[in-house]
Amino acid sequence: MRKKIVAGNWKMNKVLDEAVALTSELVNMAKDEVQNDAKIILCPPAIYLTTIKKYIEDAPNFSLAAQNCSDKVSGAFTGEISAQMLQSIGVEYVLIGHSERRQYFNESNAVLAEKVNTALANGVSPIFCCGESLQQRQNEDYVGFVKNQLTESLFHLSEEQLLSVVIAYEPIWAIGTGLTASALQAQEMHAALREHIASKYGASVAEEISILYGGSVTAASAAELFASPDIDGGLVGGASLKSREFTNIVKAR
Repeated sequence: MRKKIVAGNWKMNKVLDEAVALTSELVNMAKDEVQNDAKIILCPPAIYLTTIKKYIEDAPNFSLAAQNCSDKVSGAFTGEISAQMLQSIGVEYVLIGHSERRQYFNESNAVLAEKVNTALANGVSPIFCCGESLQQRQNEDYVGFVKNQLTESLFHLSEEQLLSVVIAYEPIWAIGTGLTASALQAQEMHAALREHIASKYGASVAEEISILYGGSVTAASAAELFASPDIDGGLVGGASLKSREFTNIVKAR
C-alpha cells in the first residue's frame, strides 16, 4: 500500500510564536478529529525545525521536512544547510525541486539530482517536486516536460533508492494563483508519471511510489482530488498556514 501523505509547506511565513501556536493547534486537532492513517508532514522554515520537532514528538502521525538542502556535502558554502545536518536533528524528509527554487534560484535538473543523492545518502527522504508552467501547458508537450524532470533528476537511482522518494506534482500555473488543476487534469498527470516510472523500474515499484498533488489545494478541492486513483495526498501551501483549513484537508485524505 502506498503511503497517504498530506504535507504542509509553510514557505517563508510565521515568526516563532506563530509557528509554535500553529503546530500545537494542528497536533490537537489531528488527535481529536483525524480518523484516517494519513501521514502529516510539516515543512516549516529551517530555523524552526528543532523547535517544531519537540511539539510533534508525541504525535505519531506527524513528521518533519525541511524546505531545501544543499547539493554539497559540507564546506565553505555560507548560508547553506546540508542533508547531514538535517539528519542529525531528526528531520525525515526534505523538499527538493520546488518550483520556487527552480524559478528564483535557477536550480537545474542536474543540481536537483545531486540534492536527491546527498539526501538519500544521509537517510533523508526527498519529496521531489515537478510540474509545468502555464506557457508550457499551452504550447508544449507538458506531459513530456514533466516526465523529463523525473528522468534527469531521479532515473539514475536504484530501485531501492527510488522507493524512498515521494513525488509531488505541482502545476506551476496553479501555485498561489487560486487556480487548481481539475481532478481529471491532476489524475492524467499522476497516471502518466506512474506509467513513466513503470517504464524504467517496473509496475510493482511504480505502484509503491506516493505521488502528491500540489497547487492551491483547499479543503473544498481536496476530497475530489484525493479520490483519484493515482493521487496519494497533497503538498499544501497557503492553506497549511491555517490550522482549521489544513486539518480539513487531512481529513479529506
